[in-house]
Amino acid sequence: MKERRVGAMRCFRRPLSSCQPHQTITLTSFSAAILRRPFSSSDEPSEGGRVALYFRRARLIDALRLRLRSADPSPPPLPPDSFVAVQALRSAPSPDSALSLFRSLRSPSTPLLHALAKRLALARRLPDLRSLLDAADAGSYPSSIPPSPFDRLRWFAAAGDLPSALQIWSSIRSSADPNRHSRRRSHPSTESYNLVMSLHADAGAHSAAVATFSQMIQEGANPNSRTYTVIIRHLVRSGHLDAATEIFHLLPSMRTPHTSKQYEVLAEAYSSAGLFDELGRLVKEMNSDGILPGPAMRAAMAKMRAAGHIVGTEEFVQELFPNDRIADIVSDSGDEEGCEEEDSRDKDDDIEGDRIRLKPWLEPTALARALEDWDPNEVAELEAARLVWTPRLVCKLLRAFKKAETAWAFFCWVAHQPGDFVHDRRTVSRMISILARHGHAELVGRLLSKVRSEGISLPFATVRLVIDFHGLSKKATAAFEVYREADSICGALSGSQRLLLCSSLLRAMVKCKRGSDALDLLEETMLEGVLPDIQTFSGLMQHFAGAGDLRSVHKLFGMVRQCGLAPDAYMYKILIQAHCKQERAALALRLFDEMTSSGLGPDRATKTLLMKSLWNEGKHREAALVEERCGDEADTRLPVASPGHEWTVSAADFRRVYDIYSACFA
Repeated sequence: MKERRVGAMRCFRRPLSSCQPHQTITLTSFSAAILRRPFSSSDEPSEGGRVALYFRRARLIDALRLRLRSADPSPPPLPPDSFVAVQALRSAPSPDSALSLFRSLRSPSTPLLHALAKRLALARRLPDLRSLLDAADAGSYPSSIPPSPFDRLRWFAAAGDLPSALQIWSSIRSSADPNRHSRRRSHPSTESYNLVMSLHADAGAHSAAVATFSQMIQEGANPNSRTYTVIIRHLVRSGHLDAATEIFHLLPSMRTPHTSKQYEVLAEAYSSAGLFDELGRLVKEMNSDGILPGPAMRAAMAKMRAAGHIVGTEEFVQELFPNDRIADIVSDSGDEEGCEEEDSRDKDDDIEGDRIRLKPWLEPTALARALEDWDPNEVAELEAARLVWTPRLVCKLLRAFKKAETAWAFFCWVAHQPGDFVHDRRTVSRMISILARHGHAELVGRLLSKVRSEGISLPFATVRLVIDFHGLSKKATAAFEVYREADSICGALSGSQRLLLCSSLLRAMVKCKRGSDALDLLEETMLEGVLPDIQTFSGLMQHFAGAGDLRSVHKLFGMVRQCGLAPDAYMYKILIQAHCKQERAALALRLFDEMTSSGLGPDRATKTLLMKSLWNEGKHREAALVEERCGDEADTRLPVASPGHEWTVSAADFRRVYDIYSACFA
């Protein structure tokens, strides 16, 4: 297809399928790891550059990978370069090979210790893992630091050792400070709950998994995407596919992004059950989200294609399976925190007689760090390497850059490199998100204009991110422009998408100190039929309550009634606290009565504030009645709010997910 150049980059019309798939190549002793042609002695990079260092390391790592897979039983000598040693250990073909390599080291560093522990955990080599940790605790490795409790929890969870993991979990919980006003966190991290939930689910302890999810909510550790992945996988494996699907479709309204792992779990279940219509809808939704499929999703789509169910997904399927050839690709392990990894041999290993075929080693993060300053000499080294660029690789590098300026320079540079690569909707979406995060509204506008002129539809999630980031950068006008042009950027919006986009814009407005404009916008959108949800109203109330504007708070509360929404416990908490801080305890008490008559109860902090305000205003009898009605119980029905909670998820959302989840294992 004919390409045109506009500005610093090429058009994005070429589909993803036009890029050549990543081919498996045979590595010789010191072949270049990720190049179209090997280095020779005449084109060896200079000693000084960081990119040159990266490629020297790549060649050495591949040489070690080959040696580890050779017939020689002795471990290869490792260089003093700790980075190379860690990568070689991670690339070892088996846990025994990794152990042998580790034991050959005189003084292993902390990264090497962690790399070996992870390999042993994934291989479920519990005796070796415990011996390694005992040796670390005994000081046998003076150059390394003993692993933290959370690291141990991750490893024991990966190894499937429930008793050891629960023991570590108990120690982590006991170290959390129950005083919520201290600087220390009052609960373990969300990921630690996720690990324990996953362990219980894998062990068939269904009630314990549900109880851990409930505990997470009660203690204020807001669930993340990984949490819902654990729940969805647990439900699917237990035969509750409908419930898993229901929770999956609830996530957008909870401002929780879908992940590639969630799509893969559902896709496998649909294809196994022959539910190809449902799988087709899932594929279209994944494409709309701008998520590239991993091997499991591709396998499910291959079954769907073989069964002839490709109506409505023809273009996307053609991108993935060009020329009737199904080629596997390496999934992006960075799509979701805590993704599982394969042990044993590398996925890219292939042995043919005496020849060992390996996919070349590549570490996008390390390469991005070498290019961080975008020095002309470093760029020249990269050009000389003649990498084969694909949208997936470009996205990985863009995500790894710490500076937006470097990411933009690379984005423009790669569009002009020889070969088949052309920016697509995913690379453009990633670049737009990076620019918006760092406040480069002008460049974002240029790219969005380019997208509209080319007729390319970006993922809806990208538009939301841009508006959210413009709010953080105090670019209210730019956020409103993106909102106004949303239909031309990501296609026609559904009612739920319009609601989410409106919520993001309102949040951006209040962050830009334009509360009055936010109220005007709210009234306009309501007249257009876009009714905000509880989270949006709670966020606006929190903003005006913090500014001491009780008039706007009351106006918003009236709008809640007008929309037919039932205030939740968190909204009542905001209202009661706002009136108490303005020394209007009588009105706060009236709201408290309304709250309790609705079957809701305050948390301890809200109850204490109300009683203190009543007491300070001389209403001792009323304060005593509040104490009597609430008692000394530590009410945990109201989730403790984390920053941004009022804009993202409500107590009703948590309850809805919990009810679906728990009902399957009642």
